Amino acid sequence: MKKQYFLMLGLTIAMYSCAVRKSEPISGQVVDASDPRVKNGQRLYHAYCYKCHPSGETGLGPAVTSKPGFLTRFQARHGMGVMPAFSKDQLSRKDLKDIALYLKKLNKL
Repeated sequence: MKKQYFLMLGLTIAMYSCAVRKSEPISGQVVDASDPRVKNGQRLYHAYCYKCHPSGETGLGPAVTSKPGFLTRFQARHGMGVMPAFSKDQLSRKDLKDIALYLKKLNKL
């Protein structure tokens, strides 16, 4: 029992210490949304993702800026844990790619 407690404590500390903070307001930098795809991704991200993943950081859900685009698209389409799945009617394949492109730009800040 004691070993399980220390294992869970260690995993919790490791998980929180790996969080990456990428925040537009704190850094003062903003994503260059001159590309229409990035602008669309930004708009969709704020509409569908921001409330659980604020600025790509950990919120109700984990940080998403450090994940590869294909994994982000897969999780959005199929859901995972408490994350809902977004159907093709809600977010098209192109929309998911635009969101992944926006997150890639956000990660570079």
